Amino acid sequence: MAGPDSGPAIPVWLAEDDLGCIICQELLAWPATLPCGHSFCRKCLMGLWSSGRRWSCPTCREGAAQPLELRKNTMLQDLADKYSRAVRELEAGSPARDPAPRPPRRTAQLRALSGGVDLSLASPKLVTSDTPDGKMGDILRDLEEIQEKLRENFTWKEALEEQMQDSLVELPEAPSSSSCPLPVQSHLAPKRTSSFAQWAISPTFDLGSLSCSLEVSEDHRTVTVSHYPQPYPWSHERFASCQALCSQALSSGRQYWEVDTQHCSHWAVGVASQGMRRDQILGRTRDSWCVEWKGTSQLSVWHMAKETVLCSDRPNVVGIWLDLEEGKLAFYSMANQEKLLYECPISASFPLHPAFWLYGLNPGNSLSIREINI
Repeated sequence: MAGPDSGPAIPVWLAEDDLGCIICQELLAWPATLPCGHSFCRKCLMGLWSSGRRWSCPTCREGAAQPLELRKNTMLQDLADKYSRAVRELEAGSPARDPAPRPPRRTAQLRALSGGVDLSLASPKLVTSDTPDGKMGDILRDLEEIQEKLRENFTWKEALEEQMQDSLVELPEAPSSSSCPLPVQSHLAPKRTSSFAQWAISPTFDLGSLSCSLEVSEDHRTVTVSHYPQPYPWSHERFASCQALCSQALSSGRQYWEVDTQHCSHWAVGVASQGMRRDQILGRTRDSWCVEWKGTSQLSVWHMAKETVLCSDRPNVVGIWLDLEEGKLAFYSMANQEKLLYECPISASFPLHPAFWLYGLNPGNSLSIREINI
């Protein structure tokens, strides 16, 4: 084991995604590392391969000519176990090894014994191997104060922009099937009205498909990651991971709805069939499409386990435009004006439902279906 004077300080950056499985979107359980270097839960890999994608990596699609022998990555398993213990300690209200009181935050800082290196597995923080505990506590508190000030600044800025937007906004034209609509310079309205308003629907969450890790508001328009498993009755229609469908089945015509994503660190919104397998993930099947924010400055579109990276800008509100007459699906960012994020052809011989995924390791994460002004 390396001692405290074994060398210069080495900064280490880690996020929760570093210990997550992209198949189940949960913390790694019995992690197996493939020859390409990507790691997944062993159970997730076996389930994926048994559905037809034999011996290929879900991330890079590197395959093998024969079955692979999956061995546990003991280092990843050790880190995942330490992270889980740290989360339980924080949820119990007794954060471990803090030299002084700190603002309450749901983070999990782990100190790996190997090499004397501190590993932070929540909001990425810079830590070093030879920093004394007292000084480390001061550094972490300073970083959190800076983070809080930045958050307050951005919150104030967004509130100011929203006030300005509500007071004087231009009416946009009717939507185009190929690009984002441009604002019309004709007259003003007291509040932004979506150019998709005439096709707006108000979906509500289907309690029968709701994962036991999620809970729904009274109006069935907000879904939240619960702190504790919910005692829902067993149903083969219920998702195994933090996913849910809406009750409305869309089989013809044109529909539009908006989702507020501001209170969710990692999320995916899109459409899926009622028949989507409940042990699969949104966008990784033939009958589901979604736009996904990974919480690591990357926005992507997923369909049939194929990822298309879009940009690094996070949309606070996502608009979903489903045109079954022309066979098109489009995602929009609806911050100050309608901005097309992605459009793709869609062909489905089955009804589609608004579909949602939330990161299950962050209780309190929530997605809300917005009311649209007509």
